[in-house]
Amino acid sequence: MENLRFKRMLFSTLLLLGSVIGYGQSGDALKKLEAAKIGLITERLGLTPEQAQRFWPIYQEYAQKQKAIQSDFIEIRKNYDRTSASEEETREMLKKGQAIKQNKLNLEKEYSDKMLSVIDTKQLMSLREAEGDFRRMLLRKLEQRQNQQQDREQIRQRNQQRLNQKRN
Repeated sequence: MENLRFKRMLFSTLLLLGSVIGYGQSGDALKKLEAAKIGLITERLGLTPEQAQRFWPIYQEYAQKQKAIQSDFIEIRKNYDRTSASEEETREMLKKGQAIKQNKLNLEKEYSDKMLSVIDTKQLMSLREAEGDFRRMLLRKLEQRQNQQQDREQIRQRNQQRLNQKRN
């Protein structure tokens, strides 16, 4: 029964992802994507309503801080050109990258402790798995969409070639 419920949740999440990806990166699409992620994680962790009420504010804060760290790294990389960087610039870039990784690790430790005040260790491990599964699902869906677009483009090109041949 639990497995069937999970499969239904997974299927509905995939359907939602399909519709979200179809809309592009609009605000509504991102909200739907976030809702799908919340649904998947809530289901996987088996959060009680009380746990969910306490867990999600902690998780959202954690996610925002993760994004900020990632944005910092992206910004640093924008100003770094591997092909023209000196040895010193490259060494500095490595140090910055290591510092960012350490910041991520420190953040994970801090928020793991906060989350463990609400959920148990098995749920925390399930959280990591669910986050990874969600990313993989999203990437698969994006890849499928890209493949469909390539297929449509190939069909369009073949049709154009046939049309051009008929004209000649």
